[in-house]
Amino acid sequence: MAIGAKAAHLSLVAHVLAVAGAVMVLVWCIYFLGGLAWEATNKALIFNIHPVLMLIGLVIIGGQAIISYKSLPLRKEVKKVIHLVLHAIALILGIIGICAAFKNHNESGISNLYSLHSWLGIALISLYGIQWIYGFLVFFFPGGSLGLRSSSLPWHVLFGLVVYVLIVSNASLGYLEKLTFLESGGLAKYGAEALLVNFTAIVTILYGAFVVMIAISQPPQEDDNGYSAI
Repeated sequence: MAIGAKAAHLSLVAHVLAVAGAVMVLVWCIYFLGGLAWEATNKALIFNIHPVLMLIGLVIIGGQAIISYKSLPLRKEVKKVIHLVLHAIALILGIIGICAAFKNHNESGISNLYSLHSWLGIALISLYGIQWIYGFLVFFFPGGSLGLRSSSLPWHVLFGLVVYVLIVSNASLGYLEKLTFLESGGLAKYGAEALLVNFTAIVTILYGAFVVMIAISQPPQEDDNGYSAI
Protein backbone atom coordinates (compact mmCIF):
# COMPACT_ATOMS: atom_id res chain seq x y z
CA MET A 1 0.00 0.00 0.00
CA ALA A 2 1.25 3.48 -0.87
CA ILE A 3 -0.34 6.89 -0.47
CA GLY A 4 -0.18 9.41 -3.30
CA ALA A 5 2.29 11.79 -1.70
CA LYS A 6 5.96 11.43 -2.58
CA ALA A 7 8.35 10.40 0.17
CA ALA A 8 10.86 13.14 -0.71
CA HIS A 9 8.28 15.87 -0.08
CA LEU A 10 7.03 14.41 3.18
CA SER A 11 10.58 13.81 4.41
CA LEU A 12 11.32 17.55 4.32
CA VAL A 13 8.59 18.13 6.88
CA ALA A 14 9.82 15.18 8.96
CA HIS A 15 13.36 16.57 9.02
CA VAL A 16 12.12 19.98 10.21
CA LEU A 17 10.06 18.32 12.96
CA ALA A 18 13.06 16.18 13.95
CA VAL A 19 15.30 19.23 14.38
CA ALA A 20 12.57 21.09 16.25
CA GLY A 21 11.95 18.16 18.60
CA ALA A 22 15.66 17.71 19.35
CA VAL A 23 16.12 21.41 20.08
CA MET A 24 13.02 21.54 22.27
CA VAL A 25 13.95 18.55 24.43
CA LEU A 26 17.50 19.91 24.86
CA VAL A 27 16.19 23.33 25.87
CA TRP A 28 13.85 21.70 28.35
CA CYS A 29 16.45 19.42 29.94
CA ILE A 30 19.38 21.84 29.89
CA TYR A 31 17.78 25.26 30.42
CA PHE A 32 14.73 24.42 32.52
CA LEU A 33 15.85 21.23 34.29
CA GLY A 34 19.47 22.25 34.88
CA GLY A 35 21.54 20.14 32.49
CA LEU A 36 22.74 16.60 31.88
CA ALA A 37 25.20 14.49 33.87
CA TRP A 38 26.01 10.83 34.35
CA GLU A 39 27.56 11.48 37.76
CA ALA A 40 26.17 14.28 39.92
CA THR A 41 25.13 15.10 43.46
CA ASN A 42 21.91 16.42 41.93
CA LYS A 43 20.47 13.11 40.77
CA ALA A 44 17.84 14.83 38.64
CA LEU A 45 20.61 15.70 36.17
CA ILE A 46 21.16 11.98 35.61
CA PHE A 47 17.49 11.46 34.81
CA ASN A 48 17.56 14.33 32.30
CA ILE A 49 19.64 12.11 30.02
CA HIS A 50 16.62 9.82 29.68
CA PRO A 51 14.18 12.04 27.74
CA VAL A 52 16.98 13.45 25.58
CA LEU A 53 18.27 10.07 24.43
CA MET A 54 14.88 8.44 24.11
CA LEU A 55 13.61 11.22 21.85
CA ILE A 56 16.77 11.75 19.80
CA GLY A 57 17.58 8.05 19.73
CA LEU A 58 14.53 5.82 19.45
CA VAL A 59 12.07 8.38 18.09
CA ILE A 60 14.11 10.66 15.81
CA ILE A 61 17.01 8.46 14.66
CA GLY A 62 14.76 5.40 14.69
CA GLY A 63 12.32 7.30 12.50
CA GLN A 64 15.09 8.33 10.12
CA ALA A 65 16.08 4.67 9.85
CA ILE A 66 12.51 3.75 8.87
CA ILE A 67 12.16 6.45 6.22
CA SER A 68 15.65 5.95 4.77
CA TYR A 69 14.34 3.39 2.28
CA LYS A 70 11.78 5.84 0.94
CA SER A 71 13.41 9.25 1.31
CA LEU A 72 16.99 8.66 0.10
CA PRO A 73 17.70 8.55 -3.66
CA LEU A 74 20.46 5.98 -3.25
CA ARG A 75 21.12 2.43 -4.32
CA LYS A 76 19.17 -0.20 -2.42
CA GLU A 77 22.33 -1.78 -0.97
CA VAL A 78 23.46 1.58 0.44
CA LYS A 79 20.06 2.30 1.92
CA LYS A 80 20.03 -1.11 3.58
CA VAL A 81 23.28 -0.33 5.39
CA ILE A 82 22.02 3.13 6.41
CA HIS A 83 18.79 1.57 7.67
CA LEU A 84 20.70 -1.00 9.72
CA VAL A 85 23.23 1.44 11.18
CA LEU A 86 20.68 4.09 12.13
CA HIS A 87 18.55 1.50 13.90
CA ALA A 88 21.64 0.26 15.76
CA ILE A 89 22.45 3.81 16.90
CA ALA A 90 18.84 4.35 17.97
CA LEU A 91 18.86 1.10 19.94
CA ILE A 92 22.14 1.92 21.71
CA LEU A 93 20.98 5.43 22.65
CA GLY A 94 17.67 3.99 23.85
CA ILE A 95 19.44 1.47 26.08
CA ILE A 96 21.66 4.20 27.55
CA GLY A 97 18.61 6.38 28.11
CA ILE A 98 16.85 3.60 30.01
CA CYS A 99 20.00 2.93 32.03
CA ALA A 100 20.05 6.62 33.00
CA ALA A 101 16.51 6.33 34.38
CA PHE A 102 17.44 3.24 36.41
CA LYS A 103 20.63 4.92 37.64
CA ASN A 104 18.68 7.98 38.77
CA HIS A 105 16.11 5.86 40.58
CA ASN A 106 18.67 3.62 42.25
CA GLU A 107 20.80 6.52 43.49
CA SER A 108 17.75 8.50 44.62
CA GLY A 109 16.03 5.66 46.45
CA ILE A 110 13.12 5.60 43.97
CA SER A 111 11.41 2.33 43.03
CA ASN A 112 11.89 1.03 39.50
CA LEU A 113 9.25 -0.18 37.05
CA TYR A 114 6.24 1.11 38.94
CA SER A 115 4.49 2.90 36.06
CA LEU A 116 2.85 1.93 32.78
CA HIS A 117 5.42 4.10 30.97
CA SER A 118 8.30 2.07 32.43
CA TRP A 119 6.63 -1.27 31.71
CA LEU A 120 6.01 -0.33 28.10
CA GLY A 121 9.52 1.09 27.81
CA ILE A 122 11.17 -2.19 28.77
CA ALA A 123 8.87 -4.17 26.50
CA LEU A 124 9.42 -1.87 23.53
CA ILE A 125 13.22 -1.65 23.80
CA SER A 126 13.24 -5.47 23.95
CA LEU A 127 11.04 -5.75 20.86
CA TYR A 128 13.18 -3.14 19.09
CA GLY A 129 16.29 -5.19 19.82
CA ILE A 130 14.67 -8.43 18.64
CA GLN A 131 13.52 -6.71 15.45
CA TRP A 132 17.05 -5.42 14.78
CA ILE A 133 18.70 -8.79 15.41
CA TYR A 134 16.20 -10.59 13.18
CA GLY A 135 16.65 -8.02 10.41
CA PHE A 136 20.43 -8.29 10.64
CA LEU A 137 20.44 -12.09 10.46
CA VAL A 138 17.83 -12.47 7.73
CA PHE A 139 18.43 -9.45 5.49
CA PHE A 140 22.09 -8.59 6.07
CA PHE A 141 24.39 -11.32 7.44
CA PRO A 142 24.48 -14.23 7.02
CA GLY A 143 21.18 -13.62 5.21
CA GLY A 144 18.23 -15.93 4.79
CA SER A 145 17.10 -17.67 1.65
CA LEU A 146 15.19 -15.72 -0.98
CA GLY A 147 11.98 -17.39 0.11
CA LEU A 148 12.56 -16.53 3.76
CA ARG A 149 13.40 -12.89 2.97
CA SER A 150 10.35 -12.53 0.72
CA SER A 151 7.96 -14.02 3.25
CA SER A 152 9.50 -12.19 6.21
CA LEU A 153 9.71 -8.71 4.69
CA PRO A 154 6.04 -7.64 4.93
CA TRP A 155 5.92 -8.78 8.56
CA HIS A 156 9.27 -7.14 9.31
CA VAL A 157 7.97 -3.83 7.97
CA LEU A 158 4.61 -4.11 9.71
CA PHE A 159 6.10 -5.16 13.04
CA GLY A 160 8.65 -2.35 12.83
CA LEU A 161 5.97 0.26 12.22
CA VAL A 162 3.80 -1.07 15.05
CA VAL A 163 6.72 -0.98 17.48
CA TYR A 164 7.63 2.52 16.32
CA VAL A 165 4.08 3.83 16.78
CA LEU A 166 4.04 2.37 20.28
CA ILE A 167 7.42 3.99 21.02
CA VAL A 168 6.07 7.41 19.99
CA SER A 169 2.95 6.80 22.09
CA ASN A 170 5.03 5.79 25.10
CA ALA A 171 7.25 8.85 24.69
CA SER A 172 4.11 10.99 24.87
CA LEU A 173 3.08 9.10 28.00
CA GLY A 174 6.52 9.84 29.43
CA TYR A 175 6.12 13.58 28.84
CA LEU A 176 2.76 13.47 30.61
CA GLU A 177 4.18 11.51 33.55
CA LYS A 178 7.15 13.83 34.04
CA LEU A 179 5.06 16.97 33.65
CA THR A 180 2.54 15.65 36.18
CA PHE A 181 5.38 15.11 38.68
CA LEU A 182 6.72 18.62 38.06
CA GLU A 183 3.31 20.24 38.39
CA SER A 184 2.60 18.35 41.61
CA GLY A 185 5.85 19.87 42.88
CA GLY A 186 4.69 23.39 42.16
CA LEU A 187 5.43 23.98 38.47
CA ALA A 188 3.00 26.47 36.94
CA LYS A 189 0.50 24.62 34.76
CA TYR A 190 0.48 27.40 32.14
CA GLY A 191 4.11 28.45 32.55
CA ALA A 192 6.80 28.39 29.88
CA GLU A 193 8.20 25.00 30.89
CA ALA A 194 4.81 23.27 30.93
CA LEU A 195 3.96 24.71 27.53
CA LEU A 196 7.36 23.65 26.17
CA VAL A 197 6.87 20.06 27.35
CA ASN A 198 3.38 19.86 25.84
CA PHE A 199 4.52 21.31 22.52
CA THR A 200 7.51 18.93 22.48
CA ALA A 201 5.05 16.06 22.84
CA ILE A 202 2.96 17.45 19.98
CA VAL A 203 6.03 17.74 17.74
CA THR A 204 6.99 14.17 18.68
CA ILE A 205 3.56 12.86 17.69
CA LEU A 206 3.57 14.82 14.42
CA TYR A 207 7.05 13.53 13.58
CA GLY A 208 5.93 9.97 14.23
CA ALA A 209 2.88 10.48 12.02
CA PHE A 210 5.04 11.74 9.15
CA VAL A 211 7.41 8.78 9.55
CA VAL A 212 4.47 6.42 9.11
CA MET A 213 3.14 8.39 6.14
CA ILE A 214 6.56 8.31 4.49
CA ALA A 215 6.81 4.56 5.08
CA ILE A 216 3.61 4.03 3.06
CA SER A 217 4.25 6.77 0.48
CA GLN A 218 5.60 6.58 -3.06
CA PRO A 219 9.29 5.63 -3.15
CA PRO A 220 11.87 7.55 -5.23
CA GLN A 221 11.43 7.14 -8.98
CA GLU A 222 14.53 5.02 -9.36
CA ASP A 223 13.37 2.62 -6.62
CA ASP A 224 10.23 0.99 -7.97
CA ASN A 225 9.81 -1.45 -5.12
CA GLY A 226 10.75 0.54 -2.03
CA TYR A 227 10.77 -1.73 0.98
CA SER A 228 9.82 -4.83 -0.97
CA ALA A 229 13.13 -5.12 -2.80
CA ILE A 230 15.56 -5.60 0.06
